[in-house]
Amino acid sequence: MQISVELTYSPLQADYEAEIIDFIKRLRTSKFKILENPLSTQVYGDYDEVMAFLTKEIKVAFGAIDIGLMHLKIVKTDRNDYERNY
Repeated sequence: MQISVELTYSPLQADYEAEIIDFIKRLRTSKFKILENPLSTQVYGDYDEVMAFLTKEIKVAFGAIDIGLMHLKIVKTDRNDYERNY
């Protein structure tokens, strides 16, 4: 089953930028299709593989901060080729 996951990582600390950059760089090294914009990062791929990967990477990201938020949206389809038609 293919999925699309949108992530927003928000460390709640003064020096938050470095932690976000490190998290995104780790996502980029994966075998998954990764798209980024200023507000979130999207990951596309097989459900079991993406969720196993994200579980590991979110744990690493949370281990590097004292407190923070990870907001996830998951869609049951691969939407990486979405094009607006309006």
